[in-house]
Amino acid sequence: MTGANAQRAGWAILIAALLVAPFAIHSGRWMEFIELTLFAALLGQGWNILGGYGGQYSFGHALFFGTAAYLQALLQYKLGWSPWVTMWFAIGGAVAVGAFVGFLSFRYGLRGSYFALVTLAFAEAFHVLSRSLISVTEGGRGVQLALNQDPEKAIETFQFTFAGPFLSEAGYYYTILFCLLIGFAVTGWLNHSRFGAQLQAVREDEDAAEALGINAFRVKMGAICLSAAVTSLAGIYYVQKFLFVDPGIAYGPGKSVEALFAAIIGGLGTVIGPLLGSAFIHLVGEFAKETIGAMLGDRPGVDLILFGIILVLILAYMPRGLVGLAEVIWKRLSAKKEDGHA
Repeated sequence: MTGANAQRAGWAILIAALLVAPFAIHSGRWMEFIELTLFAALLGQGWNILGGYGGQYSFGHALFFGTAAYLQALLQYKLGWSPWVTMWFAIGGAVAVGAFVGFLSFRYGLRGSYFALVTLAFAEAFHVLSRSLISVTEGGRGVQLALNQDPEKAIETFQFTFAGPFLSEAGYYYTILFCLLIGFAVTGWLNHSRFGAQLQAVREDEDAAEALGINAFRVKMGAICLSAAVTSLAGIYYVQKFLFVDPGIAYGPGKSVEALFAAIIGGLGTVIGPLLGSAFIHLVGEFAKETIGAMLGDRPGVDLILFGIILVLILAYMPRGLVGLAEVIWKRLSAKKEDGHA
């Protein structure tokens, strides 16, 4: 089997396994584990579009997540709009914020650590604003959406908690899976489209790309808007799943760190990387809770220290992440197989 055919077969098996998971897995804990893994993978995929394919590392991707989450929640809470309508405003709001930050940064040539710090500063500014504008955002109390207990309105209200045995278990799972498949489709398109080739050329050498006639500003603006749109799906999902958002959840550093960890550990600029990175992070998290927690007791932050050590090791020894490691192993196995046939 050729490498391309093996890749297609792997994707088919992975997607089929994810689609049938709610029928095959009867453990609520494992279903929650998979659901949270898909959520973090979606965050990572949003970051990967700008950081992995575009080379523009962001430290403040919570900006897009939080803006979408707040718009989704506030338009429902304050105006009573349908979640199916508010989601389009949430996506549009996140893209508008992305365009605003991108214009200010790229127009004035900010790159590398300067761009990363600007995104971090904007995320913190929105964090402060969401706390201080109490009449609009409810401040530190956050926004709590009403729980729908009518099974017949489960689809209408985008809430599946009381929607019967199947939807109550699988409704949110298929929602986040669908969103992640959109993220896969976008990054797959970047691998084969002209825009994706231009974006990767800008990542490799912006000056050389411009010398070849590529408008780097326009390409980077497209990338940050696309990245914000994909990240906003995670914000919409979060609000509908947990029916709550506050400034710390929306704009705190947690979501930004989760997004960049998933993409970097999995493999930058790859379609599957964020999902691998997210699965790895959550498995390590479970290991830290079960094993290290049992030895040291309840020590909040131990898992974060472990993540930090792993991230440093991967950056030092596996700069292409888990995808790069898998490719090295695959090439060695293929070489041994060819030697055996020779």
